[in-house]
Amino acid sequence: MSKFDDVLFLDATAQAQLVRQKEIQSIELIEAAIARIEKLNPALNAVITPMFDEARRVARSGVVEGPLAGVPFLLKDLLASYAGVRLTAGSALLSDFVPDHDGELVTRLKRAGLIILGKTNTPEFGILPTTEPLFLGASRNPWDTRRTPGGSSGGSAAAVAAGMVAMAHGNDGGGSIRIPASCCGLFGLKPTRARNPLGPDLGDLMSGLVAEHALTRSVRDSAALLDATAGPDLGDPYWAPPPVRPFLDEVKTDPGRLRIAYTTTAPSGAPVHADCVKATQDAANLCADLGHDVVEASPAIPGDLMSPWFVTVYASGCAAAVDFAAHLTGKTPAAEKVEPLTWAIYEMGRKYSAPEYMGAIMGLQCMAREIARFFVNHDVWLTPTLGEPPVPLGTFDSPAEEPLLGLFRSGLFAPFTPMANFTGQPAMSVPLYWNDEGLPIGAHFIGRFGDEATLFRLAGQLERARPWAMRRPPLTI
Repeated sequence: MSKFDDVLFLDATAQAQLVRQKEIQSIELIEAAIARIEKLNPALNAVITPMFDEARRVARSGVVEGPLAGVPFLLKDLLASYAGVRLTAGSALLSDFVPDHDGELVTRLKRAGLIILGKTNTPEFGILPTTEPLFLGASRNPWDTRRTPGGSSGGSAAAVAAGMVAMAHGNDGGGSIRIPASCCGLFGLKPTRARNPLGPDLGDLMSGLVAEHALTRSVRDSAALLDATAGPDLGDPYWAPPPVRPFLDEVKTDPGRLRIAYTTTAPSGAPVHADCVKATQDAANLCADLGHDVVEASPAIPGDLMSPWFVTVYASGCAAAVDFAAHLTGKTPAAEKVEPLTWAIYEMGRKYSAPEYMGAIMGLQCMAREIARFFVNHDVWLTPTLGEPPVPLGTFDSPAEEPLLGLFRSGLFAPFTPMANFTGQPAMSVPLYWNDEGLPIGAHFIGRFGDEATLFRLAGQLERARPWAMRRPPLTI
């Protein structure tokens, strides 16, 4: 074990403090992270585009400043562009695409002092809740390498769980931060819609389904990073309500007595695994023990309509993403250039008419208003993050004659997380439970629109009551 392994398992806030106090040099931390990636990545396939020489150059420059100065970081290979480094979105269609500018989020990450070591694996165009792209190969879960790390931010989650970095970029259009957080025993927050920017290239994605942030080992890291990146960008079509004070301050603040509703029933009627039910009930009991008012309750959601509306928007968005990727590379979309599932979704998305798309948006917005009314009488809504513990790799494979099977299988695995995407509300997966097989299972908390503050207060309280930082996957010990 390297003398820096324990340092790498500290959170980013603690690492930044060591660098700031000159107890370690940034280049030492960067070299240790690179060595750990080189050691563990062959087993995990989490990092697919190393940027080690660039990271060393930045660390040695002596000009890195910001609240997280000198801390190693990884960028998911989807959406956030880094000038001069390929951006594939997990697809061979973009295998030779190299953006010529930084995305606004990357600019803010650099401004915070983070040093980016590379890009992490993602399923093709972020479609599935697992990370098994044909182009780049499967990422594996450090808690059990036969199982999925989740998706679509699975490469980032595997890297953080394995101690390669303390936090890594992720984005979330249906649970893609929270799903891998649950699978890998991490804290994963999807912020309020438009809390973080998508510029300069995008206004929003899929009518606001997609949000940017990160997977972290600690709650305070998530808050500190959001403080550094949040806020409107020039030309944003809309933005989130500004916070009253820094999110980092909320983590240390007592949440008071919250009204927490919980359910273990999926709105779609999908079965929920007994371990996920136990994890949610355990989280509800912990909240009650901490003095919160906990009741079993749910908003009235027509699950039979929610799924087709969501799929209409999601498939249309995926079709647009393929067309945009083809435009960027001067190629023509074709079945042989993408995965069979992607092509099937592309064809599905292109068949929807504009009125069908707008009707789905209207339906989801009506449902969002119903859920918002539920939060008049409840501060937080607790559900399972997932319908199952981390499943074996290959679970979402689709046979040639049924290319959409993987998408439909996803609805059984992740029946809860998409709700916060179409409402725009902040939601977090908190690692409070491990089952008898030693697999992490997250508890999913949804807050009011614009109210990350309450979630951070509650998460900080939960982390203090049942800390998880000492848990390490068997692969990394």
